Amino acid sequence: MRYAICNEHWGQLPFAQTCERIAAAGFEGVEIAPFTLHEDPRQLTDADMISVVKGAKDAGIEVIGFHWILSRPTFLHITSPDAVQRRESAKLGQKLARLCGMAGGKIMVWGSPKARTTLPEWPYEEAFARGAEVVRAVAEEAGKYGVTIAMEPLGRTETNFLNTAEETIRFCKLVDHPACKLHLDVKAMSDEPKPIPQIIEESKDWTVHFHTNDPNLLGPGMGEVKYEPIIAALRKSGYSGWLSTEVFKYDLGPDVIAQRSIEYLKKVMA
Repeated sequence: MRYAICNEHWGQLPFAQTCERIAAAGFEGVEIAPFTLHEDPRQLTDADMISVVKGAKDAGIEVIGFHWILSRPTFLHITSPDAVQRRESAKLGQKLARLCGMAGGKIMVWGSPKARTTLPEWPYEEAFARGAEVVRAVAEEAGKYGVTIAMEPLGRTETNFLNTAEETIRFCKLVDHPACKLHLDVKAMSDEPKPIPQIIEESKDWTVHFHTNDPNLLGPGMGEVKYEPIIAALRKSGYSGWLSTEVFKYDLGPDVIAQRSIEYLKKVMA
């Protein structure tokens, strides 16, 4: 397993400088939130990806993929009955899949809770099918570029759609495309009734990516979650992908969070 971290932790710092900070902390990869490259990701260009590749290469790190893919524009939605919202969501997803592949990324994490939350008047299974249709359209495009959609279960405080790994695997099965698999996140799994090692074991045939963090919104080892059982379960499951750190609270500063996170992960992995 290798270490990566998400670039939005550094806010508006230019991407090349962010990569330098990431490399200095000891990480090998960067996971990119497209809205950090352009406030409207629909406007991203091939030239932007050439710049991204150069920034990462100059710092000696890899672009591992994208996440937060539908956070902007805010009208995007995959389970809505509105066909325009779904069509535009698929269109952006397809574009980002191509750009992700161009940048050398292999994973596109599909979280974006506000862009999938259902309303009470929407029958769940109908919303479920609509969402799968959108993701299938993106997966078909992603597969052409060697990119895998990594569907992310999220906690109940964030969304009411796909709250468990088990339900997300059911979703992936409905999508029914080899470029649609499962992503696991420690903060999100902490909201599930099952122990995290059990979730990892039960999901091993589907898991392609992994986020390290804590329910307190900080990095791994900076809260109550102990990672020894988690790493043991990942090793037992045969997972050999990235351990990508994603935090949501930046009070300590991104450099401190990055340093403390990777030091803890390396200690647990030793």
